[in-house]
Amino acid sequence: MEPRLTVVTLGVSDFERSLDFYGNRLGWPAKVVNGEVAFFKLNCVVLALYPKDLLAKDADVSPEGGGFPGFTLAHNVESPEEVDKVLDEARAAGAGIPKKAQKTSWGGYGGYFADPDGYLWEVVHNPFWSLDEKGNPVVQ
Repeated sequence: MEPRLTVVTLGVSDFERSLDFYGNRLGWPAKVVNGEVAFFKLNCVVLALYPKDLLAKDADVSPEGGGFPGFTLAHNVESPEEVDKVLDEARAAGAGIPKKAQKTSWGGYGGYFADPDGYLWEVVHNPFWSLDEKGNPVVQ
């Protein structure tokens, strides 16, 4: 199998609220299909929003459950100052900030924001990686 990630789909409890958060408040351009799924092109990955109950039905699993989903999404940036700027933008858009930006144990700088469904986004500057011209991390 070729190592590739093309789409991350978040099962959301309120589609319109999440579409407003990502599309209007964060300002990410969206393509909405049939009023029930939204796609956001994020460099080489697509972020999709889909109602949680419909996503669970599609995967043939129960939509019940809560708490920490066992993963985070990451937004790497060029500098510690940009970490602070992005977290401020997320806060202004209505995101919660469960962890303010700070130096990390491994030498970086980062913090977290939570979207309306509680999905955690790490905003981080990793001084050991660079970003290419499209903002994709160059892992060395």
